[in-house]
Amino acid sequence: MSGKSGTLVPSLALLAAAITPLAAQQRAAAPPAPAALRSAPISAIRYEVTFDSTTARTRTIGVATSFDVAARGGAVLLSLPVWTPGAYEVSNFARWVRDFGAESGGRALRWEKVDPDTWRILPGGAGRVTVRFNYTADQLDNAMAWARRDFALFNGTNLFLYPEGRSLDFPATVEIRTEADWRVATGMRPAGAPRTYREANYHDLVDMPFFVGRFDYDSMVVDGKTTRLASYPAGALSGQGRAQLWDQIGKMVSPMAAVFRETPWDSYSVMTIFDSSFGGGSALEHQNSHVGIYGVQAIGSPLLASITAHEIFHAWNVKRLRPAELVPYRYDRREPTPWLWVSEGITDYYADLALVRGKIVDSTAFFGLTAEKVQTVAEAPPTALEDASLTTWIKPIDGTASLYYPKGSLAGLLLDILIRDGSDNRRSLDDVMRELYRSTYKRGRGFTRADWWPAVSRAAGGKGFAEFNAKYVDGREPFPYDQVLGLAGLRIAGDTIREPMLGVAAAPDSAGVRIAALQPGGAAAEAGVKVGDILLALGDLELTDPNFGPAYRERFRAAKDGEPLAIRVRRGADTLTVTGKVRLVEQVIAKIEPDPNAPAKAARIRNGIVTGATGQ
Repeated sequence: MSGKSGTLVPSLALLAAAITPLAAQQRAAAPPAPAALRSAPISAIRYEVTFDSTTARTRTIGVATSFDVAARGGAVLLSLPVWTPGAYEVSNFARWVRDFGAESGGRALRWEKVDPDTWRILPGGAGRVTVRFNYTADQLDNAMAWARRDFALFNGTNLFLYPEGRSLDFPATVEIRTEADWRVATGMRPAGAPRTYREANYHDLVDMPFFVGRFDYDSMVVDGKTTRLASYPAGALSGQGRAQLWDQIGKMVSPMAAVFRETPWDSYSVMTIFDSSFGGGSALEHQNSHVGIYGVQAIGSPLLASITAHEIFHAWNVKRLRPAELVPYRYDRREPTPWLWVSEGITDYYADLALVRGKIVDSTAFFGLTAEKVQTVAEAPPTALEDASLTTWIKPIDGTASLYYPKGSLAGLLLDILIRDGSDNRRSLDDVMRELYRSTYKRGRGFTRADWWPAVSRAAGGKGFAEFNAKYVDGREPFPYDQVLGLAGLRIAGDTIREPMLGVAAAPDSAGVRIAALQPGGAAAEAGVKVGDILLALGDLELTDPNFGPAYRERFRAAKDGEPLAIRVRRGADTLTVTGKVRLVEQVIAKIEPDPNAPAKAARIRNGIVTGATGQ
């Protein structure tokens, strides 16, 4: 299956999407707050965001929030979110606020902090109040705000204050003030005036990031809907690289829409940043867009297509179909859920399916992607999927912080096979996703355990999954690959190789690649590397990405065991070079391949997985 590709045309208007609001899920009043943390009512809310060549010099975004207050309304309490949905970590965006002030009718108003993220303003009577602050945009992260001399990325959660303890079902207008020849890209609805947008509730308001500045920008019709591609810096994603990504987007959307039998946006925006200082790739989903940040080496690589597919599928799974713990979103605290293995892991499974069903990769590559996930899970500590989903908020350093991605993806594959086997390939995991989309999201609520497992059982012809849940989701037992993969005419094998291993666990850090743990007797430990060191280079291999393992193994694969290895680290204020040795360690590399002697039913299931077909 492939998407409708249409004609590539320059976009002459501002990026704006008329989407269907998430009314049923999101327009819910915030739970009542204690009286001390309940703002006086405000209305007619307007945000003015200023980013131009002057503010860009200091990487600053100016924000003015204006609203009406009634007479004797009391104190107004305004808060900034502490996190961005989809980025499961507390960021406390108020950290980057400076020069805060409030005024009404030309006079300054008294204000004070109530808590780290909340300001109390005393209007002193009815009228129009304006709150101003400057926001430092220096974090290259898709949940944050980041600026250069000709460009800014920001999220609504970074800048848009909301009345504490009040309903988030309030309309608001956003005006962007910038240079006349700079562009603005966002999924937000245009409000009539130039560079002015409006949304009906706070949830939608903060779910639509902005690009402001100089960047490349064009559009295409994909699967009958307008799709836009914004990329910074101008010229970075061009020529063959841009054409290839457009071709891949055109092919991947239709297989995703086929799962749910609808495309839930009027237009979709792929927003990308390419920066030489960024290692690998990272992206964050939104209801009609996503922001991806990549190293320049990602252009033309499979990584770019894979992440793009993952984020687009999120428009269905997590932005709409969502665990009950995340409905509605709360912005004043973390919202842990044991279901990220479905929201993220199964999304990753469907990203791979979109690539193979859209004929972007062949079945051999699809099974190769699956085998890589088997390998990743095998090398991590035994971890329950539910536990990995919950603990991601604290980013454990034992290698399990994001394990729900690959392990959840594999759980999705196993469930898909078991459903197809139990239903004689008449139904699949697609049916589960579609049923829950209709029975929970479409009815304005999130899904629970009581929704998920019965839906899986019904799709599998009544087969029970209590044991599967107990052993492999809530439990830590190894997945039954041999038993289940055989039902799909697949077999798993292992190739034994000797690879260079450093013996460290690294964690992302604002300072670089920080050593979080050392394997006793490993190459790094023997060389004198310490936990807390910032790893700068291994021999001539400069390091910027915490997931440097593949690059290290490729660079030193031909080295001899015991060969000298220079390891450069930063320890405190000092830069040190210690001499270690290359250590070659035996590794069993997982391989998944079709069984040429598979029974007819198993072969039909295997074909159904890679094509999306059932009943054949």
